[in-house]
Amino acid sequence: MAFNFGATAGAGAANPTGAFGGFGTTTTTAGSAFSFSAPTNTGTSGLFGATQNKGFGFGTSFGTGTGTGLGTGLGTGLGFGSFGTQQQQTTLGSSLFSQPTQTPAQSNQLINTASALSAPTLLGDERDALLAKWNQLQAFWGTGKGYFNNNIAPVEFTQENPFCRFKAVGYSLMPNNKDEDGLVVLVFNRKEIDIRSQQQQLVESLHKILGGNQTLTVNVEGVRTMPDDQTEVIIYVVERSPNGTSRRVPATTLHAHFEQANIKTSLQQLGVTLSMARTELSPAQVKQLLQNPPAGVDPIIWEQAKVDNPDPDKLIPVPMVGFKELLRRLKVQDQMTKQHQTRLDIISEDISELQKNQTTTMAKIAQYKRKLMKLSHRTLQGRLNELMSQIRMQNHFGAVRAEERYYIDADLLREIKQHLKQQQEGLSHLISIIKDDLEDIKLIEHGLNESIPIRGGIFS
Repeated sequence: MAFNFGATAGAGAANPTGAFGGFGTTTTTAGSAFSFSAPTNTGTSGLFGATQNKGFGFGTSFGTGTGTGLGTGLGTGLGFGSFGTQQQQTTLGSSLFSQPTQTPAQSNQLINTASALSAPTLLGDERDALLAKWNQLQAFWGTGKGYFNNNIAPVEFTQENPFCRFKAVGYSLMPNNKDEDGLVVLVFNRKEIDIRSQQQQLVESLHKILGGNQTLTVNVEGVRTMPDDQTEVIIYVVERSPNGTSRRVPATTLHAHFEQANIKTSLQQLGVTLSMARTELSPAQVKQLLQNPPAGVDPIIWEQAKVDNPDPDKLIPVPMVGFKELLRRLKVQDQMTKQHQTRLDIISEDISELQKNQTTTMAKIAQYKRKLMKLSHRTLQGRLNELMSQIRMQNHFGAVRAEERYYIDADLLREIKQHLKQQQEGLSHLISIIKDDLEDIKLIEHGLNESIPIRGGIFS
């Protein structure tokens, strides 16, 4: 369990596993109205599985011990916020009252919250203990008002309060664009198909909003679908100088212009619900974000989230508070999954088309190989006929001039012998090829002769 409020084995159990304030230490008693431990008396259970006491009895109210099913159902059944943290031990004192440099208003708020959760004095009898349990439950859910004193206004319980259980930490990708890239994100409350069909009109409208200056050009970097029929449009503006050079307007400058009251109103008329500059965070900004836990997030949980970051160079931990935020991230994840699946389908179609082209190409290559072999055989046959003619002519002239004697130079004779040897080798190779072809022809004829009676038997 990552967000357990109670001890694991009933009241007063040691080593509590709650990461959002372990209220189950063993050294305190229930006598004090500001006790942060489970009550020591374990008599008859009340409505929320604990005895009627005015202590800070979270140990058996929302834990996973031997109390009622409410604690177990909320503590382990929902399992919210379990993002791989180790079982840590913390107390309310360390999570609430050990914050540095608190203002008096913050201190009063914390004191009032603690009073509403531990020792309300609204009715002055045993019903205050039941009211404390009800306030604890409201704080647990992150909604409602905690009444604790007739003379002090009730405490407003929001999801940002430290006791709200429906919290987790996720990770978001940090942008890596430079300010000089000039990318600004505009979120439109319109569908992507409408944005794409009217993209030119949208560019012209944005150009008019920028004053219609002819030296400025609005460009669309990309369009992406978002959940709830919203669309993200990434733009940048190019400014041309009189000397012919051009540059992109920095993202922070363009975003600051869009945030002006009159400009923002014009953008809202176009359907823009949000604008933000897409620029990378500086190391100082990242350090500041990591050092200061978000409101209502326990520092131990935040430190563990930083340790569990799978890629600290690209991802940054962000809190997820409430079901609404979880639903939003779920929708975004589902939308990205659909986009990835669409891209995979496109890649699959491209692969299928390439496979078809490969099959066609392989067939053409095989056809060209057969044609090349046929032409090679014809060329070798022409050369063989030419050599045979030369041999016959040499034999004829040799018979006519048998009586004549010639003397040939020794080097020339060696060259002639070498040439004749090469011709002999070529003839031997041609004869071998012809023999192989004759064997193939005989094999084909044999196969045809065997198939003729079978076909005759089939069609007779």
